[in-house]
Amino acid sequence: MASQHSIHAFLAGSALTASLFFLYHKTQKQTRPTGGHSNTPLATPLLKTTSPIPAADASTELMDSSSLDQRMIRKAEGAIRNRTSRLIIVVERCTNDHNYSAILRTAEALGVQHIWIISPSFIQPTLVDDTAAAEPENMESKDEKNICRDTVTDTTKLKSSTGQTVKRATESEKRERAMHHLFARKATEWLTVREFDDTKSCIDALRADGRQIWVTDLSQVAVCLTAGGILQHLQSAGRDLYDGKLIPEKVAIVFGTEAVGCTTEMLNAADLRVYLPLRGFADSLNLSVATALVVHQMFILDPTLVGAMSQEERRELRRDWYARLASQRLLSSSQKKNRAKLITYIRKCEEIRKKINDGQHVDPDEVSKWEKMDAKKMELAAIDKKVMSDAQAAVKDLIENPPDPITDMRRADEHRVCFVGKGTKSKYGELWEDMPATSNAQAKEMASASFFRERVDGTSKEKNFSS
Repeated sequence: MASQHSIHAFLAGSALTASLFFLYHKTQKQTRPTGGHSNTPLATPLLKTTSPIPAADASTELMDSSSLDQRMIRKAEGAIRNRTSRLIIVVERCTNDHNYSAILRTAEALGVQHIWIISPSFIQPTLVDDTAAAEPENMESKDEKNICRDTVTDTTKLKSSTGQTVKRATESEKRERAMHHLFARKATEWLTVREFDDTKSCIDALRADGRQIWVTDLSQVAVCLTAGGILQHLQSAGRDLYDGKLIPEKVAIVFGTEAVGCTTEMLNAADLRVYLPLRGFADSLNLSVATALVVHQMFILDPTLVGAMSQEERRELRRDWYARLASQRLLSSSQKKNRAKLITYIRKCEEIRKKINDGQHVDPDEVSKWEKMDAKKMELAAIDKKVMSDAQAAVKDLIENPPDPITDMRRADEHRVCFVGKGTKSKYGELWEDMPATSNAQAKEMASASFFRERVDGTSKEKNFSS
């Protein structure tokens, strides 16, 4: 009996697989149908996309290395070639800043360029200081160690996602949270973030952009986000594949709040509600974890999402990213210190102005400092304008003729670093001493700086010669 039962189960499974396989190949040969906002594939004109250089092609594979020329530009180009605009992430009213940080960092790491955020009425901060700013404004001018030192003070409090203060939180834990926020802030430099005040405005914008709206949902009407789940849904609904793919050509995946998920308004607007299959007692995941797993799953379901971006958008990213990378490396150490001092001076002047506006007592020395603020702002603006002008000149010809990209974004061992506080590193020193991330090997910081500075010098000489 057991043998017959196994045979019957095998035959049933084979029949289902065969029918799904037939449906998949049949729809690849059919023309695309038109439709509205149901689960029907969109009938709007599609953005032409191009794919990145295949990483599997050994002849084009380029690994990261300390000896690699134009290393930062090549790495930026590698990220650009793998960016997608077909898929965007929508975050609806997330109320926790730690989850926001994690989602942004995840999106950047997975190669999703566009993040749309529907603002909540309140965001619960998880790292607060009632007596000082949680993040110094001159973060970009400091290394990670100094940023964490300035961010975390004796009055800094670590809070949970519910808003409760974490008692006995160690300095190391606070510094690691500050470091996490720093990474997220850096991630936004390479993302296109669009904000909306309400759900309706976001939905309207998605429709205007010709996107299918897929909404994450834990209800029993949601479709399992697997190949089998999507195929069965399309088959039962009498629908075809999306141009022979499991994922629409232009799609938004929406995530809701930590507590209750997406709003009814967003769920009603959904072309498809989806969920990830879970196998334990827990029926939900942390918001940032769910975002990472769902987005990664969508790339698995449709590998052509990787690098799906128009050439024009890639050029725009090069103009922005290349110039930004160059601008961060053109200043000498002394010039960077001077710029950092200007930013700190201006920030302190802003604090003095707040005291004046609040009617608090201000010392004569503070008044004298505050009176110089406009001059300091002009000095800082002049520095930044000159640096950006030089940076744009240094990378101008690379926009249309970029170097070969790094095809594997993993760092070389000599570039890996340990993203923890000094106390944590000391605590686990013996266990970690032979690991690459704690070997204290550093990248050649001046290699990229020299490359950009030489190009600026070359551009200046050409201008002088032509004049």
